[in-house]
Amino acid sequence: MSFVTELLAFLKARKKYWLVPVLVMLAIFGGLVLLTQGSVVAPFIYTLF
Repeated sequence: MSFVTELLAFLKARKKYWLVPVLVMLAIFGGLVLLTQGSVVAPFIYTLF
C-alpha cells in the first residue's frame, strides 16, 4: 500500500496528472486478468476483446 501512496505523491509533486487515466486503465485490465483466471465468466470476457 505504501507503493500506491508514494506513486500518488510523485504524481502530485511532479504534476503528472495525465498518468492517472493510464494507471486506472492498467488497474482495470489487471483486475480483468485476475477475475478470468479459472472463472466461469472467462469465455464471456474474452469475447469482448
